[in-house]
Amino acid sequence: MKKHASPTKAFPPGFRIVALGGGTGLSTLLRGLKERVVRRRDELATAERPISDLAAIVTVTDDGGSSGRLRRENRILPPGDIRNCMVALSKDEALMGRLFQYRFHAGHGLRGHNFGNLFLAALTHVTGDFIEAIRVTSKVLAIRGRIFPSTLSNVHLVATLENGRVVHGETRISASRNPIRRLRLSPCRVRPLPAAIEAIDHADLILMGPGSLYTSVLPNLLIPEIAAAIARSKAPRVYIANLMTQPGETTGYGLADHLCAIQRHVPRRVIDCVIANRQAISPEVARRYRAEGAAPVAIDLPKLWNLGCRVILEDLVDERGVLRHNTQRLSRLLLEEFLRQEKPT
Repeated sequence: MKKHASPTKAFPPGFRIVALGGGTGLSTLLRGLKERVVRRRDELATAERPISDLAAIVTVTDDGGSSGRLRRENRILPPGDIRNCMVALSKDEALMGRLFQYRFHAGHGLRGHNFGNLFLAALTHVTGDFIEAIRVTSKVLAIRGRIFPSTLSNVHLVATLENGRVVHGETRISASRNPIRRLRLSPCRVRPLPAAIEAIDHADLILMGPGSLYTSVLPNLLIPEIAAAIARSKAPRVYIANLMTQPGETTGYGLADHLCAIQRHVPRRVIDCVIANRQAISPEVARRYRAEGAAPVAIDLPKLWNLGCRVILEDLVDERGVLRHNTQRLSRLLLEEFLRQEKPT
């Protein structure tokens, strides 16, 4: 695989990127890209900071932990994934980011809750508007980008497993160890946030993943208007593969199986290119993940080519504590492969 030399060609001004997902995968991606976003709205894009707009569209199906409790008790959308994206995009992750990620370990009613989740919940009640709460919190954290929930509807995931059992709720679906045959939203017809559709329509690059296939990536694509907007886009549409399979959700899946699962759920083509890791996992880390039922995602090139996808392989592993994508390498790869091209006309 060729090394990615830095081209001398200048960046076209003002690229707009939309990233869809949830969980830790989306926040990991955003953390690397934010360093290449212009610092002010009126600032022109440069070769060093070519991104004029970075928009995250976040799934809102979480029903576990602090987010699930706030969702049930306060009738708000689950704030956890949105909070993680805000912290990833924040100017000061060292202080304000740590504050918003702080989890209470004691106190009746407080234990297990996250400060950032409580902040968003309180602001939602004060302003009467979840979107306004996101806007105000984004200003507090001085984020470099925009964050949208995929919908404002109180939506849940429902999975039909291969054994015919129907499982309700993201937490139960993630805990199941049976393969998933089909996933749907309940209610099945929900409206997307108009600003999210507008961001997709104006995007120069659309990214999906990394993140749990069935509980982070697909929930956004199950909203028909979001899938339709991606399908009609002329921008490159890129799927960033997970490093490891997820026990239950994707046990035994190769990368082509991930794409086939997306195609089964989305009526029109939404992926042109896949980015995947080629770097070996250290034996010690591989053993630890194998004991939990996870394995590196197999890159089955002939199957991927038969699906009509361009495949880009790179060393993308960061092994500090838990396996994550190396944010700097991933963002640099995306810039070199897609943003140094002429913008589509």
